[in-house]
Amino acid sequence: MTVTTFAQPSRPAFDLQGHRGCRGLMPENTIPAFLKALDLGVSTLELDVVISKDGQVVVSHEPYFNADFSIRPDGRPVDKKEQKNLVLYQMTYADIKRYDVGSNGNPKYPKQQRVKTYKPLLSEVIEQVEMYRNAKNLPIVSYNIEIKSDASEYNKSQPEPAVFCDLVQAVLKQHLPTERVVIQSFDFAPLKHWKLQANAGKYPSVRLAALVENLRSPEKNLDELGFKPDIYSPYYRLLSQNKVKRLQEQSIKVIPWTVNQRNDMSRLKKWGVDGIITDYPDRASGL
Repeated sequence: MTVTTFAQPSRPAFDLQGHRGCRGLMPENTIPAFLKALDLGVSTLELDVVISKDGQVVVSHEPYFNADFSIRPDGRPVDKKEQKNLVLYQMTYADIKRYDVGSNGNPKYPKQQRVKTYKPLLSEVIEQVEMYRNAKNLPIVSYNIEIKSDASEYNKSQPEPAVFCDLVQAVLKQHLPTERVVIQSFDFAPLKHWKLQANAGKYPSVRLAALVENLRSPEKNLDELGFKPDIYSPYYRLLSQNKVKRLQEQSIKVIPWTVNQRNDMSRLKKWGVDGIITDYPDRASGL
């Protein structure tokens, strides 16, 4: 099924992004989490993608089965010692889908509802979200898709950035209009590749977001990136009001992660950030 909802989204003044759907409340990066996030009024669904052995774009934060919440097809919980051997890039999607990533909950998120569920394909997430949104007459949302890339893992737990981006773009081309897409990464190589391809007319121009967790200044990070991104997304504790101002003066939106406490949300909003990424969209109600 191909979803072609081409209505223009009305971009909210403040972009509330549900981190991995709503990790604090539902199993992360699963369809139940994304649908719950819609009900909580997010304007953007934030999610992560990796690649399977058969070239499928799978929604997952790690390129392996995390022992915190994964259950093997035989019902045995994944052990910490074996988790990094269960590499999704070395498994077909048919095998990946047999693992349960929701029934055990996540000990780090005690409010997370326990639901038997699996790692979905990016295409399935879009299809299910759009059907649910249309059925409930909910506002159009954007998709902030993180390419989970690490230079030390090229051709080990992931393909090279060019191949990775091509696979993601092929799915998006079939399922979403460009104005509803954000591509983000901590690894700047996929962002640089996407920008080059867009400039060459081979990819559509989507919003690009630089994810940051280092202590370098925004200026140094932007210099390394080599172009002005649409969005700068640092860990929220790395921000100051002055940094927000400096970035916005360059017409770069500032959307920090992962902001889970109401007082931090309020402070950042007073500083003028353009949005936040949170595990608990319910805590941002009426912000």
